[in-house]
Amino acid sequence: MNLVEARNLPRHVGIIMDGNGRWAELRGEPREAGHKAGSAAVRRIVRACRKLGVEALTLYAFSEQNWARPRGEVDALMGLLREFLMSERGEILDNDIRLVAIGDISRLPEVVREVLDPLRTASAGNMKMTLALALSYGAREEIAAAARELAKEAVAGKLDPEAIDGALLAARLPSQSVGEPDLILRTGGEQRLSNFLLYGAAYAELSFTERLWPDFTEDDLFAAIAAYQQRLRDAGPADRAQGDAARANGALDADRPWRARELAAQDGPRTGV
Repeated sequence: MNLVEARNLPRHVGIIMDGNGRWAELRGEPREAGHKAGSAAVRRIVRACRKLGVEALTLYAFSEQNWARPRGEVDALMGLLREFLMSERGEILDNDIRLVAIGDISRLPEVVREVLDPLRTASAGNMKMTLALALSYGAREEIAAAARELAKEAVAGKLDPEAIDGALLAARLPSQSVGEPDLILRTGGEQRLSNFLLYGAAYAELSFTERLWPDFTEDDLFAAIAAYQQRLRDAGPADRAQGDAARANGALDADRPWRARELAAQDGPRTGV
């Protein structure tokens, strides 16, 4: 694998998994059937990211606002989450994947926590990839909670308000524990972030597709990453200098796209140069 093939691989990918309900409705099935099909999509995309060498993957699995959905649908989602955690435990541990959860985890039912918490603990030392599940998560709520923590410390005299900056705030955001996302994908045709990773998304590249989440395949992932690799990211002077160098040596030459499919088919993770 040469430099051109490995260039600009997104380290951290975030995915808004949208379209399960519509997928089911188009087939005349209950929404729960769409969520079950969506769970299968999670499995294949996690595996594809691991094979490609993506270091961190954050999945928007259940938003803070999702609690307002009908009780039956929420219960079905929690059941599928429990089933996923149980069925994938072996693969997560065997492949050196660290599982983390972000959001108001305390709101999750005990049947989920009793499998989620032990797996988080068991995988805490794993190094090859981080899988972050956004559960009962909302970016505005996360930022507000961090602001409250800082305010309490300032009032207690433990923190100088003048010392509060972006880095200090980011350090209090659980979603930032795996770094800022390089690429955020959204399926289902909508083109908005819907309260997902708002702080970290400041310089993320965005990719939207009409494909409903249960139909999202490895090929769709490869296409999104290939498109990402043709973009010149600009998050400041350092990125601009890197981009100038990339142009100079031809690394952004559109005639030499990265072979995502071939790399994914090879054994072992691909981590770049």
